[in-house]
Amino acid sequence: MNLLTELHPHIGVGQFCTVFGKTRQAWYYATRTQAEQEMTDSIVVKMVKEIREEQPRLGTRKLYYLLEPQLQAHGIKMGRDALFDMLERYDLLIRHRRRRAITTDSNHPYRKYDNLIQHLILTGKNQLWVSDITYLRVSEGFCYLSLVTDAFSRKIVGYRLWPNLAARGSIEALNMALNEQQPGRNMLIHHSDRGVQYCCSDYVGQLQNYQINISMSHKGDPYQNAIAERVNGILKHEYSLNKEFEDLVQATKAVQAAVNLYNSRRPHDSLSYLTPDQAHELTGIIKRNWRTYSKHIIKNQDLEVSNVGLGKLCNAKQD
Repeated sequence: MNLLTELHPHIGVGQFCTVFGKTRQAWYYATRTQAEQEMTDSIVVKMVKEIREEQPRLGTRKLYYLLEPQLQAHGIKMGRDALFDMLERYDLLIRHRRRRAITTDSNHPYRKYDNLIQHLILTGKNQLWVSDITYLRVSEGFCYLSLVTDAFSRKIVGYRLWPNLAARGSIEALNMALNEQQPGRNMLIHHSDRGVQYCCSDYVGQLQNYQINISMSHKGDPYQNAIAERVNGILKHEYSLNKEFEDLVQATKAVQAAVNLYNSRRPHDSLSYLTPDQAHELTGIIKRNWRTYSKHIIKNQDLEVSNVGLGKLCNAKQD
């Protein structure tokens, strides 16, 4: 109606209302409501852009959790679905691109260990670490990021960017985790895929030196290391590690910044919207804040890890 009045200023509002079967009061109410909505949108969009200056790939659910106190302070009533709709209108939704890099070579002569994490219930940090390798692009080719993540808190406890797929990068990430966390002997399980980096004598020997139990995924089942895979994806897509860097030095600085932000600032659905740093200081079962959609997914709303449930848990409905 506003567009019609602009195009035909010589025609009164009452005439338009008659044509469309509406009252003048309805027209004025709609005009006022639209103006209020546009004002609300402008405020929320500004808040969103401020958060995404620091975390450009943060999903809408986490974004809503961070925005909620500010919305209440401004007296703005907006639910999560309304935020989704508004971000869609302003083309601010994060579009995830699903791409997978193959960094695992399990065709080697080293021993492959059994999976120890089926039906495991986690109640604190340093009970289960999950490790994985992903790649980053640099101008001269690729470099490889080894990560060690605490499965209870989702905190990245060790990481190292290395110029090739040699086991040294994974060992450096493990050493960082061991030095900073100092886990109790025979109290920790280390879980990974069957890649040669994790099965080689140097890596296994370091685990055995600290009396860490060794667990590995079954061949051809990526769900069994899904937490590690999920962390890889978050760092790449939410913290812009999927772009091309000039060299290893620039990429290393980006990784350090991304890990610090992820650990200290990113709320998790699986951690009752706590950050990994916050969850790392807790004990007990942490309530999840998502719905489960498969009968195979864990039923008792805790962090139990199962053969099928671990993968489904990490691939449940995400933003």
